Amino acid sequence: MSTYECTSCGMKVNASCATCNEPLQNGFITLDNGTEVQVSACPTCQGKIKSPLCCGQDMNCSL
Repeated sequence: MSTYECTSCGMKVNASCATCNEPLQNGFITLDNGTEVQVSACPTCQGKIKSPLCCGQDMNCSL
């Protein structure tokens, strides 16, 4: 399971898919304009959400 951490306050978060009960994995998607966006993805159903935010910024995930 990916652990996301806020570089400002140190808060950490783990997430799982409510449909599959699988831990979400860190990943990236590339938008049509070439910009990469960090996402949390379910390895089973392939659902994706924008990665968590804290203190107004994306939380980091070390792989």
